[in-house]
Order: sequence, then C-alpha cells, then structure tokens
Amino acid sequence: MELRIEQGETKGSTYFEDEGKRAAEMTFSIASAQLVIIDHTEVSEHYRGQQLGRQLLDAMVQKARDENFKIMPLCPYARSEFQKDASIQDVMR
Repeated sequence: MELRIEQGETKGSTYFEDEGKRAAEMTFSIASAQLVIIDHTEVSEHYRGQQLGRQLLDAMVQKARDENFKIMPLCPYARSEFQKDASIQDVMR
C-alpha cells in the first residue's frame, strides 16, 4: 500500500492506494496559504483497525510543519485525534 498526497488549487486528499483502489482517504480544502481544513476521513471497511486514518493525519501534520501552515480539523475523526494528542497540536488552529 502506498500513501499519496494530491493537491489542487483549492482542494486535495491524502490517501492510501491498494491495488488501484483507495483503501483510506482524508480530504482537505485550502482556505489560504496559512490554513488547510481537513473536512473528511474515510477508511474502507476491509482496512479498518490498521491505523490508516492516523497515518493519513500524521502525513498532513508533517506537511503542515514542512510548509508552515495550520490545520483546522472540521472532520470529527481529525478533531478527536487533535484533542487527544498534544504532540500534534502545534499545527492546529
């Protein structure tokens, strides 16, 4: 399985692809150069319990640190992970 990030001008997604199909995906909107909004996370039923959602979030957190932007987690899953884990709150808005 391969983790990928696709990004356009206003929207993007971080996802795992397995044999040509998306196993898990986190979508986001680009509000500005300084703010990205995570709006949805979904893991295919077959892949649940493998921490794929968290790996997608960790990829977004690293991207935010590398590119110096903040994340607004509107997605319930992302918001919950940010609230539970102080080590990633440096990129939360």
